[in-house]
Amino acid sequence: MSTKNFSDAEQRSHDPSHTSTGPPQAQKQKVEVDNESHVRRNPHPDFKSVEASRPDWSEESQFHFIKTKQPDWKPGQGGNDSGASLKKEHVDFDPYEEGRPAVFNYKLLISGIIPRPIGFVSTRSEDGSSTNLSPFSYFQVINHDPPLFILSFAGGFDNAKDTLVNLAATRECTINIISEHYIEAANATSIDAPYGTSEWPITGLTPAPCKEVKASRVKEAVFSIEGKLVSTQEFESRATPGKKTSVLAIVEGVRFWVREDAINEEKNLIDPQVLRPMSRLGGIMYGRLVEGIELPRPVFEAEEKAGHLEGLVKPKADGQ
Repeated sequence: MSTKNFSDAEQRSHDPSHTSTGPPQAQKQKVEVDNESHVRRNPHPDFKSVEASRPDWSEESQFHFIKTKQPDWKPGQGGNDSGASLKKEHVDFDPYEEGRPAVFNYKLLISGIIPRPIGFVSTRSEDGSSTNLSPFSYFQVINHDPPLFILSFAGGFDNAKDTLVNLAATRECTINIISEHYIEAANATSIDAPYGTSEWPITGLTPAPCKEVKASRVKEAVFSIEGKLVSTQEFESRATPGKKTSVLAIVEGVRFWVREDAINEEKNLIDPQVLRPMSRLGGIMYGRLVEGIELPRPVFEAEEKAGHLEGLVKPKADGQ
């Protein structure tokens, strides 16, 4: 199969980090509009009509534990679907195959790597004259000692949006975890507001002071982290060599804030029933966390002693 790529102009016109020419402020406004017009995350011509046809939000759906699908599963038994998944074939393809725009890979990945935690990031400019509040689903915790988190920004430093500009300049931010009780307000920060417009009044959320950084945390958040920038790395497009497509930032957590009714006495466990985190799915979808299962990690010696590993202890080999 041919792997010929789009020309630079074609690639840029289909890329979520595409920018137009013009003054920096005009570019920032154009980027925000182009993101939705090209990515087309919303599959509904009239979303409000579709939403109106759905069941109401249920406050009765409280977080609770359920059994696993197969509580009596034993080592070597494989999937819990009686082999149904093995009867399905797969389709493989090159991320850069002919005629495939980069935005297709974006849409594929955000629909397949789910659920994703959302980092609701607050920053302020170096001179303190402006602030920014934005959600990131390219976000994750990667270490605990020191506490380290990653954030990924679309576009390079030459086209940095406000959050990255502020973070690079001040090397500070706060990361807030989005909960059910302010999901609409958090989503409102993705609005394509004119450059320089503050997201805080649009959301109606409450900025609260921090102790180690100058950027405000979100008072409504059950869990917030004061962070300081450790390092950044810029990445280049495979399809259009020379074009910068993203910046990865590693942030160290230097202080934690947890709502008093969500944290245990030892300050080492957050109650999911209070946190009620929202996750990011594909397109414009979000997910609620209302059920949990518990699965203890198996201990080899105990499993072997119980006879559960009989005939299964074999050396590693090709084809596995």
